[in-house]
Amino acid sequence: MASKNSKSTKGRIISSAWELFYEQGYDATTVDEIVELSETSKGSFYHYFKGKDALLGSLSFVFDEKYDELKTRLDPADDFIDQLMFLNHELFVMIEDSISVDLLSRLFAAQLLNKSDSNLLDQDRTYYKIIRAIVKNGRAKGDLRDDVSVNEICKAYAVMERGMMYDWCICSGSYSLAQYSNRVLREFLENYRLA
Repeated sequence: MASKNSKSTKGRIISSAWELFYEQGYDATTVDEIVELSETSKGSFYHYFKGKDALLGSLSFVFDEKYDELKTRLDPADDFIDQLMFLNHELFVMIEDSISVDLLSRLFAAQLLNKSDSNLLDQDRTYYKIIRAIVKNGRAKGDLRDDVSVNEICKAYAVMERGMMYDWCICSGSYSLAQYSNRVLREFLENYRLA
């Protein structure tokens, strides 16, 4: 039970922090405000995080919370491309609606500067588990080429998503991430379909 409590405490801190970062900006948000909104204590905060900067790597946790919600809405009758398109679209809409370009840019910078804390690449994340399950199911149904491994397809998909997010950041969010992805991701994924 303590483990579940620990997860909910850490999750509340992360969710509260990112809500505040979006509403008032990263620099204007204090640890005290995060603690207050999360209804935790400073001791709890510092138990999980060395400081506010350590929260930059936690955006993957927010993404995985979204994926946990989305996996229940996947239609098993859809093929692997439609399922991946659905997940991608919903995540990118969430990013546009609740994660500023500045915050996403800081996440990428934090991941580049602190290679020992590369949360985005953690293969045990909910994200990778769902993607892998979708691709494996596509392979089992005979929808996928068999000359490319499941892991290669999952990696290519993740690289494509990160590349689109990175480009959106360096373009200062000047276009709709979700709309752009809707146009290019399906064509990219079609390369893996069995002809």
